[in-house]
Amino acid sequence: MIHNFSHRALAAAKSALPNAIKTSIWVVKITLAVSFAILFLKYFNIVPWISRYASPVFYHLGLPGEASLAFLSGYFTNVYTAIAVAVSLNLDPRTMTIVGVMALCAHNMITETLVQKKTGTNAWWIAFVRTAAAFVLAAVLNLIMGGEVVSNVTHYTQEQLEFLPLLKEWAITSFWLVLKMVTLIISLSILQKLLNEFGIIAALSKVLGPVMTFFGLGRKTSFLWIVANTLGLAYGAAIMIDEAQSGNISKRDIDCLNTHICSSHSNLEDLFLVSSIGAIWWIVLVSRWCFSFAIVWLLRAYYFIKDKRAASAV
Repeated sequence: MIHNFSHRALAAAKSALPNAIKTSIWVVKITLAVSFAILFLKYFNIVPWISRYASPVFYHLGLPGEASLAFLSGYFTNVYTAIAVAVSLNLDPRTMTIVGVMALCAHNMITETLVQKKTGTNAWWIAFVRTAAAFVLAAVLNLIMGGEVVSNVTHYTQEQLEFLPLLKEWAITSFWLVLKMVTLIISLSILQKLLNEFGIIAALSKVLGPVMTFFGLGRKTSFLWIVANTLGLAYGAAIMIDEAQSGNISKRDIDCLNTHICSSHSNLEDLFLVSSIGAIWWIVLVSRWCFSFAIVWLLRAYYFIKDKRAASAV
């Protein structure tokens, strides 16, 4: 019995490696390309220039103009960048909460959109939902939380814009990021195969069935929902892509899941990070869940109307 268990586990692990390695290489190439492009934007001081033109929009969201720099930095890179900029602005808890919600809804946009696109969902829809979630929730939270707009001015020294130090920082950060990504992607892929082999995913689907139904999601997406909510999109890429392409989950359920996790994913590490710099964690979490709930049920309503029209046309 033990021999049979070991044989099944080893076979499952081996079957996970080819796709995991292929996905790891794909994700790493995209991540490095995007981050290197951002390096040049930072070197030529373009992102702050963009933020100046975005300031009027952010002011109407109850945010100081320089908060746009934190959002835009994270939008094209990752949550860490957004947080680093936000910390330098010395924002109050109210402002940090709104900026945190925006950053967690819409960060690492290029890489994560491509990951979700590879599972079969339209990239433009993903980008639209994530961006809309950031601005809609910011506007709603501004109305609910109230408060004054407190502005700080960010100054950049010449040392911060020298190319070689920036390149060195990018190389070191990228090395550790790539190591972390590859390790997690391969480990998660093996774990997914093992859980599937021994029927644990099926059990999880039953346990989380009511939660999935509440959010308007298919029961078979429960494991992918757990991965997205705990580890995020980039690290869970291999599992999501492999499961979507296996045909075990319908196209509509994949689209609904992707729509849900557009605004609500990585609810462990990222949530801890934004709360550690002053954001109110439960507002950051609950507001994004509320948006996910609403947008998925709107999508379900669209599918229902579409099916009714198709049936009446026959």
